[in-house]
Order: sequence, then C-alpha cells, then structure tokens
Amino acid sequence: MPDEDDLQDIVADEIEDEARGVPRRADISKRPKVKDDLLDIFRKVEEGFRDQWNRSNDNQDYWDIYNCALTSKQFYVGNSKIFVPIVHNAVNARKTRFTNQIFPQAGRYVEVTSTDGTRPDALASLLEHYVRKAKLRTKVMPALCKAGDIEGQYNVYVSWCKRKRHVTWRAAVTPEMAEGMPNPAMQPIIDIRHEEIEAAHPEVEVIADSDILVLPVTADDIDEALEEGGSVTILRRWTKAKIDQMIDDGAIRADAGKELKDRLQKKVAPEDVNTAKTLADAAGIKGVQGARHALVYETFTKLKIKGERLLCQAFYGGEQRILGARRNPLWSDRVPLLSVPVEKVGGIFKGRSKVADCADLQYGANDAVNLAWDSAGYSMLPIVMTDPERNPRIGTMIMSMAAVWETSPKDTQVVSFPQLWQHGFEMVSACKAEVSQTLAVSPAAITQGTPTAQRGKTNQAQVAQEQQVDILNTADSVTVLEEGILTPMLTLFVELDHQHRDQDITIRSFGEMGLRASMETIPPVQMDRRYQFRWFGVEAARSAQQIQQGIAAMNVIRGIPPQQLGGYQINLVPIITQLTENTFGPRLAPLIFVKPEETLPVPAQQENMLLAEGFEVPTHPMDDDQSHIQMHAVLMQQIQMSGEGRNLKKIQTHIFKHMQQAQAKQQAQMQQQQAMQQQGQPGIPGGQIGGQQQPGVAGSPRIGAQPGQPRMQGPAGLIPPDQLRDPSMFPRRVG
Repeated sequence: MPDEDDLQDIVADEIEDEARGVPRRADISKRPKVKDDLLDIFRKVEEGFRDQWNRSNDNQDYWDIYNCALTSKQFYVGNSKIFVPIVHNAVNARKTRFTNQIFPQAGRYVEVTSTDGTRPDALASLLEHYVRKAKLRTKVMPALCKAGDIEGQYNVYVSWCKRKRHVTWRAAVTPEMAEGMPNPAMQPIIDIRHEEIEAAHPEVEVIADSDILVLPVTADDIDEALEEGGSVTILRRWTKAKIDQMIDDGAIRADAGKELKDRLQKKVAPEDVNTAKTLADAAGIKGVQGARHALVYETFTKLKIKGERLLCQAFYGGEQRILGARRNPLWSDRVPLLSVPVEKVGGIFKGRSKVADCADLQYGANDAVNLAWDSAGYSMLPIVMTDPERNPRIGTMIMSMAAVWETSPKDTQVVSFPQLWQHGFEMVSACKAEVSQTLAVSPAAITQGTPTAQRGKTNQAQVAQEQQVDILNTADSVTVLEEGILTPMLTLFVELDHQHRDQDITIRSFGEMGLRASMETIPPVQMDRRYQFRWFGVEAARSAQQIQQGIAAMNVIRGIPPQQLGGYQINLVPIITQLTENTFGPRLAPLIFVKPEETLPVPAQQENMLLAEGFEVPTHPMDDDQSHIQMHAVLMQQIQMSGEGRNLKKIQTHIFKHMQQAQAKQQAQMQQQQAMQQQGQPGIPGGQIGGQQQPGVAGSPRIGAQPGQPRMQGPAGLIPPDQLRDPSMFPRRVG
C-alpha cells in the first residue's frame, strides 16, 4: 500500500489535473485548435523524415558493412565473393570493451545520494533489481553500443512493462474436522491451487536512428527542442494485436483504431501506390498483402491547452488521420526517449557514424582480397604456351597423370601466373591496421605512435603507455553513455516505479558496501524530491583499475602522525570496504565484514525459540557458555518429553558448539598469559624494545609500500634481467 507521502503526491496530481481540466488519460485530438496544430506538426514531421532519408540510406549501408554483406559499393566484380570482417570485428571489440567497462565484475552499478546525507541502500537495491529485470547487461547494452558506432546515435525508449502468468501449484492443506466427529489423525491432503501473478518492471527498447526525428535538427537536446516549439517523433510499426493493445491502454481512440485495422485488412491493387510517400518512411499502411503493418508516428510536443503549453503525446496514421492525442502519460512529465550522439557535432542534434570513416577502407579491403583470391586461383593453374603451326596436335595435350604430349619440347613452354595474391593480403593488412586505429581498437596491439618496423621492439614502458591510452579512450567513450543514457535511465526507472507500483516488493538487498546481503521489503518511493541517481558502474571499473594505487595511498594515510592531522580523525572503513568489494566482488565482500549490531550476543531464551523452530543458530564469543548449555539442555529435555524429535539434532549440535567455544576460550586465556610473561624479551617478533612497539608485524605492510612482482630466483652468477641485451639489436654507443 502507498505510504502517506505517496498518497499526498497522488492526490496533488489529481487536484492539478482537475484544476487544469485536462486529465492525463483524456483524448484531446478532436478539439479543433488541437487538431489543426497537430496536423501542422505532422506535416513538418513527414518533411523531416524525407530530409533525413539520405542519412537513413547511409546507415543502412553501414549496417550492411557490419553484417558482412557484399553490395553494389564494391568496384571489383570477379569470381570470388569474400567479405573481410574488419569493421565487424572492430565494432564487436568496442562493444565488448564498453560493456565490460559499464558493467564491472563487482556487480554494483547504481549510486544513490540523498538530501539528508543518509545512504538509501534499499533504493539502490531496487534500481539494481530493475537493471537485472530490464536485461541491460545482456540485451540492451550490447545492441546499443553496436547501434551507436554504426549509426552515430544512442537511442533508447523506457516504458513500464506488465505481464501476467496463470500459475498452478500443490499445497498441503489440513482438512477441517466435522462437528462432533473429531479426526485424531489430522493428516494433511494435497490441494491444487491456481493464481494469477503479475510481473511488472521497466523495459528498455533500443530504437534505430532512422526511426527517430527531433525537430528542430539544430537543437542540442530533447528538452531544448521541445522548448523551442519542436517535436520528438518515433516511427512505430504496429500489427493488429498491437493496435488492440493501444486502444485498451487509452493511447488511441477506439474508432480510429478500428479504421486502422480495417485498412490493414483491405486488399490493395498493385497500381494503388503513392510514389511520393514511398521515398520516405511516411505514416500509413506498409507491407505486402498477408504481412502488412501500420507505420505510425508517435510524437511528443507541447500544445497550448486552455492558455498553457503542456507536453502531449500524439499518434498519426497518415493521410490526415490523427489516431489519438493526450497529455504526457508519465507523471514526471518527461519524454521517455533518451537520445545522445556518440560524438557531438556542433549545431546539429544527431552525431556522425564511426563507421563512416572506415567504409571506403572496408570496400577497398574487400576488393583487394577478392582480387588476391582470384589471383591465387589463377596462380595454381599452369599456363601452357605452344606454337599451333609446329604443334598441330594440341588436342592431345591433356592434363592428366603420366600424360604424353606429342610435341617438341622446344615448341611448348609451361609457365605459372604471377603470385599477386601476396600483395593483396598485404593491402588487406594495411586496411585492417588503419580501421583498428580509426576506431581506437586495442592500442596495445595496434600502436598509435611510430610503427613497429621503424622503432624496433616495444619495451614494457611503451606497452604500459599504450594500455593507459586504451583505458583513457574507453573511459571517454563510456562517459557519454553514462551521462546521456544510463543516469537519466535510472531516474526514469524510479519515476515509473513511483507511478505504477503501489505494493511493497521484496528484492535482494546488498546493504552497505561490503556488508552482508539480505532480503528487504521496499515501499513505493517519492519522486524527484529526496534522491539523486548516478550510474556508478563506470566509476567502479575505474577504481578497480587503481587498486594498487589505493593500497599505497591507504598505507600513506595510515602512517600520518596524529599531530599533523590538526584535530581530524582518520576513518579507513570506507576505503577498506570499497577496496574489498572491488577486489573480491559482492559475493565474498559481504562475508568479510559484519555489522556491529550483528556482533551483539543473543540471550539464551531467544536462542531456544529459534532452535525450537528449526533455525540454525550460531554461537557468540561473548556468550556465557555454561549458562547457555544449561538452558539448552532444559529445552532438549522438554522436546524429548513431548515426543517430537525433529529439531533434537540441531540443539545437540548447538550445545556441542558451546562446549567447543568454552574450551577454545580457556586455551586462548592460557596463551595470553604466556604471551604477557614473554613480552619485552628480545628476539620475539612484534615485541617491545624500550617501551615502543616495533615494526615488522606479520601481515602488515610497510607504510607507503606498494605491491610489486616477486623477484626472480635463479642459480648463482645469474645475469640480472635489466643487464640483458637483445642480440638482434646493435649495442648502444657509450660516451
């Protein structure tokens, strides 16, 4: 059930709608002024789609390059039909690298900041749950990375998804006793039950760039376009089932939806074709008979209603047919479309494709490999040159095993076709290196500096520098996704959850960093008031790459004398928990640290209640083992007298753990007494000399130390590695 704050938000929203007289679900498409404005907007939208037709065609060519499809762009037409997947491999390499950077192995992707300074871990766990439900890691992000490189624009549409399932299960039920007829056995029976379960979560859809139009095209972002009187349009392809669903949701009118379905079923003559509208993806009925669909414009724009400009959602079915219009159905009044260019181009909304700079190189590599392959086929076949006047029996010169040619060897010569395929493969390798450098794929393998042939072998410093460049390039690319797509997506997730979910949900909660995971019930949250959201996956991956530097910095901080802190106190808990989680991941990190409240002892009576219910109860070091053993023994006697021996073994095991713990405490006390007697004696590690604790405690690194590689052990007289020389290189000149 909604809490008090959520009920106030709902009531305020309803009051606001009633005051304006425009409920969000009310259709406004039949109002004369609204209809005229929408028809004018849709006319501009159709013109805008025609203007970006060349861009859509280019994107289709780039997709053909990625899909390794030979097209008419190739110059050479021969026997071989080979496509070298240079761009395909480069785009896949970028997709893998970006996805792994955005979704680090630590498994924590969301950071939530509250206005009161507290850490809303439950809300962060809710967003982590929705990230998994929306399948961002496996379904959305790989497709989005590929689409961005090929089309030059990242486009996603966020909506709320509801799906119902009718489940059946077996349940053990105790039969009710009839009046006056007691049933001493009371044996449970198996009953078959049925229930309808509804699963709801955010859904993220990757949309092609050719299906997105933002007017004016000179706007920097969607909000600026809407404020300037423009529009945001998504081209939709609807079937009859989808039309029925939109009618049920109230997005389009029932009469307009029925007319649209009738047009889908109508037979169209071959000559009934509008040539002007086939030049672009204009709204209307498309496809062949039997597999037809409706192209519908879903447009977001601001319309003037009762003296106020409100953000509205409208649907257009072509030929002056407005299917429906209403206020923005989202309570947050945001556009559910998130669109950002891969690389910003000044003065235009959409970006330029990364593949555009590599298309000609890919075509050239295909021509070169097909030429080389044809040349390789020719070079494997011998060429026989003979004089037909001196060799009239050419027909007997048969290529066969142990063949006899009846001709003079002086008049016949066998030659081979030149080995031109080697040069073709060298050209392909050159194109591959240039494409890899253009798309910034693995600078450690394809160097960005001087070619290897000119500078000789690369040393360790050069490889480390190239790897650092690789990290910087990846971080720069994924930052666009983080700020333009992922962080606004998290905000939409919370706003959709606030609007559509009115019941508590139980999800897996990681709790604070490094602490134990648990199951937590999360009520509906407030919207855009107390919390700020940020995609933390990129930052987590960056910090994971700096684990060694973090260890060194922590050791330096630990060694700062208290008199130099100016009254400040050092709290290393956040550093340790973050370092542990980045190193070991969210599975092991919660098992390493325990909350202080979990370290408090549990009374013996409460342990008896849990043991009687069959729970596993651990022992606590601060327990009074003897008193606990006595009370647990009483519980065991009571269970034995009742005749129920279900949890008897667990109680016995718990008593045995107390006995072991009491024995361990006694041994530890004896060892402590011995250590106190030996304290201060020379030669004992960690002892005190002159009343001060000496360094060198086992397991404690030196202050400021940084982990390094172990030294190589070898036989006596081994030449150090830094003094070795490569025999293939000329020795350096001394002096």
